[in-house]
Amino acid sequence: MTTQTSARPQLIDLHPPSADMHRLVQDGLQRNPRQLPAWFLYDNEGSRLFDQICQQPEYSLTRTEIALLKSSAADMARAIGSGVIVEFGAGSARKVGPLLEAMRPSAYVALDISADHLVQSTAALQAQHPRVPMLGICCDHSQLDALPDHPLIRGTRRVGFFPGSSLGNFTRDEAIALLRRFRRLLDGGPLLLGLDQPKSKSRLEAAYNDAAGISAAFAHNLLQRLNSDLSADFNPDQFRYEAVWQETESRVRMALISERHQTVSVAAESWTFSAGEPLVTEYSVKYTTEMARELAKDAGWCWCRRWHDPADDLSLHWLEAAD
Repeated sequence: MTTQTSARPQLIDLHPPSADMHRLVQDGLQRNPRQLPAWFLYDNEGSRLFDQICQQPEYSLTRTEIALLKSSAADMARAIGSGVIVEFGAGSARKVGPLLEAMRPSAYVALDISADHLVQSTAALQAQHPRVPMLGICCDHSQLDALPDHPLIRGTRRVGFFPGSSLGNFTRDEAIALLRRFRRLLDGGPLLLGLDQPKSKSRLEAAYNDAAGISAAFAHNLLQRLNSDLSADFNPDQFRYEAVWQETESRVRMALISERHQTVSVAAESWTFSAGEPLVTEYSVKYTTEMARELAKDAGWCWCRRWHDPADDLSLHWLEAAD
C-alpha cells in the first residue's frame, strides 16, 4: 500500500447541469405513475436527512451492513483481493472503513451525487485513514460512461463497492443496465454488492416510514429542491408521504400522494395532479439469494460468494465479470 497521500481528498465535479435535471423531470412527470430519479433526493439537505434515517431504530439496514463488514472484511479481502476501491453512491462513506483496513487498497475513489456531502465525507474518512489516497467524483454514476483519467485510477485493478441495497432503487431492467455499466467502469474488476432481503410487511413499511417523520421529511425535501433548483411551485403541505410494501414486485414503494386536484409549475411548465395521485420518489427492491444470482447472471457477472448477517436479513455478494 502506498504511504503517500494529499492533505485532503481531491474532487472532480461531474454533476449534471440544471438543463439535464429539467429534462429528467419532464421525462419523469410524463411517466405513469410519475417518478423522478432517486438521486434527486440527495442534495445537501437530502443527504443530511438520509444520514438521520440511517440512525432511526426502525431502519436496521445500515447498522446491520456495517456490523457485517466489520466481522467479514478480512475474509472478503482474502477472497476478493485488492486494488483501488471504487464506491458507487458513497454518501457518508460510513461503511467502507473495514474494507480500507482489510484490503489495504492503493486508493479509494468515492462517487456520489452531492458535492458538498462528498467533500465532507471523504475529508472525515481521510482523517481516519491518512495513508490511503482518496478521490471524490461528484456524478450520477447511473449515467457515467467512464471514470475520469486520474493517476490514482490509471492502470490499477478496480474493486467496486456498492452497499446499502441501493441497487433496489432501480427496476430490474434498470438494475441490469447499471450492473453492466459497472462492468465497464471497473474495467474487468470485481464488485462487492450489498442487497437487502424480503422481510415482513410491517417491518419493511416501518423502516421506510419512521415514527420520527425523518423519511417523510426526506421525501418532501425533493419538492423543496425542485422549487429551488427548477423554479417550481410545489406546496409540500399538499402532498402526504407513504411507504407501501408491494409483495408481487418484492419492493417498497415510497411516494408523495397529492392531497387534492392541483396544478404545479416546473420551469414554467404546468403539470396537473389528481387527488390521490402518487409521485414516486423511489423504490426499494428486496432481493432473495436466488433473485440476486439470476440478476447478476443476466447482467454479465459471475456470482462467486455471499456473506450475510446472523439473521440473514442482508447480504454482500462478490461478483466477478463473466468472460
